[in-house]
Amino acid sequence: MKKSRAILYTAQILTGIAAAAAYAFRPRPTRRSGQVVLITGGSRGLGLALAERYARSGANLILAARDLDELVSARHILLDREAIQSPEDVLLIPADLTDATQAAKLVDHAISHFGRIDVLINNAGIIEVGPVENQPLAAYRRAMATNFFAALHTTHAALPHLLRRNSLHGDAAIVNIASIGGKFAMPHMLPYVASKFALVGFSEGLHAELRHKGIRVTTVCPGLMRTGGEAHADYTGQTKKEQRWFTLASRTPILTASVRHAANKIYNAVAAGRAEITITPQAWLAARIAGAAPATTQYLASLANQLLLPAPSASGQFDLGFTLKVSTYEMFEVDPNPKQN
Repeated sequence: MKKSRAILYTAQILTGIAAAAAYAFRPRPTRRSGQVVLITGGSRGLGLALAERYARSGANLILAARDLDELVSARHILLDREAIQSPEDVLLIPADLTDATQAAKLVDHAISHFGRIDVLINNAGIIEVGPVENQPLAAYRRAMATNFFAALHTTHAALPHLLRRNSLHGDAAIVNIASIGGKFAMPHMLPYVASKFALVGFSEGLHAELRHKGIRVTTVCPGLMRTGGEAHADYTGQTKKEQRWFTLASRTPILTASVRHAANKIYNAVAAGRAEITITPQAWLAARIAGAAPATTQYLASLANQLLLPAPSASGQFDLGFTLKVSTYEMFEVDPNPKQN
């Protein structure tokens, strides 16, 4: 009896050792052949969270941002979290997408590497915070260049390829990460608001024109999210006070959504082909009140500006800030030899 029990225990131990060895030296699973997803502003915040969410679904990723070091760091994070299995699963392309030429090269590089793009996510953005009296014209140009024109440049470059895609891969998708600031004008953020209103209008128009052509366009209007973006925002006016209120608003859990939660909602909305989503109950409510009662919404915003937000700085009011030429962003084209009527 004892001998039989000893044999049984020995067999169990050997079986356990064999199972452990088989697990340790098992062949790594091959990556599923999934979507090809291009994410701008993909090195941190919501862009990185979206990269992780799509990577876990088996997607091939192209991440674009200005800073190559941040892109490399993002790839290390995806590896550490085991969202990807090797560095080759992510193509990193540093690019300044306010430049249409760099946006075109980004798209060409992505397609030459993977053969196609299935999902384009326009996520790159900047934030300008401060009262209108202290916002220079340069702040509006910066916001429009990154929050609107970068998305326009990338979409314009990718659109011919998306329209020519083989239908066997299913519908293509364009995802424009706008903001509740594109539905509701938040005080002390006018450059950001103006650029996001422009992006929302462009995105909604794209949806109307491309839906029947096999390209689904989703407009995303998040409320406040805990992205860490407050650390990278530009502040004007009483900068310390402006930074204090914006940081507090951006980090309060009840008022804000985590980037992981936002990424999941966006992923599901794109998969379902939804035209538009808001993120956070406050953003959902604000968008509907602004649409149904615009005068009331603007009055409440004016009260918040008067009672809660810092007063403008006395110095530098209405600084024109002619530090950037209009032609930098090709906002206007002037004929050097206009025809006379």
